[in-house]
Amino acid sequence: MAKKAELLEQAHKLKLEVTDKNTIAQIEAAIKDAGVDTEAPIEREADVAKAGKRSQKALEEAEEKEAKEARKASDVDPETVVKPRKAVKPTRSRLERRSKGYKEVAKLVEKDKEYTVGEAIDLALKTSTVKFDASVEMHIRLGVDPKHADQNIRDNVVLPAGTGKSVRVAVFGDDEDIKKAKAAGADIAMADEFLQQLDKGVIDFDVLISSPKSMAKLGKYARILGPKGLMPNPKSGTVAADVAKAVKEAKAGKVEYRVDSTGIVHLAVGKTNFTAEQLKQNIDVVLASIKAAKPASVKGAYVQSIFVTTTMGPSIKVTPSL
Repeated sequence: MAKKAELLEQAHKLKLEVTDKNTIAQIEAAIKDAGVDTEAPIEREADVAKAGKRSQKALEEAEEKEAKEARKASDVDPETVVKPRKAVKPTRSRLERRSKGYKEVAKLVEKDKEYTVGEAIDLALKTSTVKFDASVEMHIRLGVDPKHADQNIRDNVVLPAGTGKSVRVAVFGDDEDIKKAKAAGADIAMADEFLQQLDKGVIDFDVLISSPKSMAKLGKYARILGPKGLMPNPKSGTVAADVAKAVKEAKAGKVEYRVDSTGIVHLAVGKTNFTAEQLKQNIDVVLASIKAAKPASVKGAYVQSIFVTTTMGPSIKVTPSL
């Protein structure tokens, strides 16, 4: 009976004149005469929806959308469409990116010329355009390989004219060291009270000096002082048995220099409010110290290039004389 009902439904869709009185064979014959295969499964409208197939309305909408897209494509030729490109600005040189004032003073320096120390100092003072007392710096490229221990140049010197900076010196030691440090002009001189200040994170000094016997107590503060460059070190002269002498040197303008990973020494040798003679004295002392630190294993040119400059000023090449 189910088959007969399905055949009748199919026949009614085909608008065939059959009724329940007709036999299954008669209904099948009528459907075949209409050109429909009765062996094919009959798709009901509900079954089509359940199977996820498109309805007649959905098919019509899809055809209409495709036709619309085709019309759009026919109106525009893809080969003739030129996509807009972003304008690429040419990279400006470093000098072009500088201020007008810098460009004017930079004209005073000849790029390929090597100046004497005296000439370089005069030019450096002329080409400083900032409104504050700029630092006068030296950058010295050495023919060394810092990976080798004997070529890792490091030393400290006392600049005759000082650094031009006000330096706060702290001393950590026993009672006897504290008395000597205060007499030498130390800004801070304490014993265990100093450690209590470090525990609170109070660091209001530029140089820390300690006696060798007191260094053991500072070991736990290496993580605080080390990254700031304040941890006392025998190589820098901040671990000294004679704390009074170390304080006087620090106050007088003692500076430490060290070659970086690329073989260059960077060092400030004064301020622009110094006289040319004072700057020359400081530079001569630095160059003499570097010359004395030359490793025996270095072959060829030891000092490859020297540049003098001021804060935000142009570089001036100096004739290497070492």
